Amino acid sequence: MKRIFDFSSSLVAIVLLSPLMIGVAAAIYFSDFGPVLFKQKRIGRGGHEFFIYKFRSMVIDADKLGGYSTADGDPRITRVGRFIRRTSLDELPQLLNVLSGSMSVVGPRPDVPAQRSLYTDAEWSLRLSVRPGITGLAQATLRSAATESQRKELDLQYARQVSLLKDIQIILLTFKQVFGKGGN
Repeated sequence: MKRIFDFSSSLVAIVLLSPLMIGVAAAIYFSDFGPVLFKQKRIGRGGHEFFIYKFRSMVIDADKLGGYSTADGDPRITRVGRFIRRTSLDELPQLLNVLSGSMSVVGPRPDVPAQRSLYTDAEWSLRLSVRPGITGLAQATLRSAATESQRKELDLQYARQVSLLKDIQIILLTFKQVFGKGGN
């Protein structure tokens, strides 16, 4: 059921949001004439590596400017990037990841390979038992205020209790976080 929900909802969202996505892509492109998309290697279900896609929110070659936290004040984030991050529009290309099956609408956010060191073997195995998601329990409840430890615990909690009903609740909470008073 979850995969059917993921496939159908991502397909509908891509169709409905395509004008918005084209607008975001144009704003990014015309702000510095650079690439519109950012891709990064992440770890998915079963430990399979895949590329996650996002709208680019940082300056061109941001990785060459040094290691910054992507918190408030990161000088690598563009003006357009600040807006699309605050509104989570940067995440929309991940609908293609959901459509392809490498991600789910709801699940733990996909980790970069280096984050493996944060988990015990048992935790990592549990974490990889579910597809990573565009949104998850940590994003729906704490948004960007979650510490690494809180995010990890909420991701593992989700992996222990996967259900379509819980996914719908998380989606509704995510909308409240992004568009309500919890958005940041």
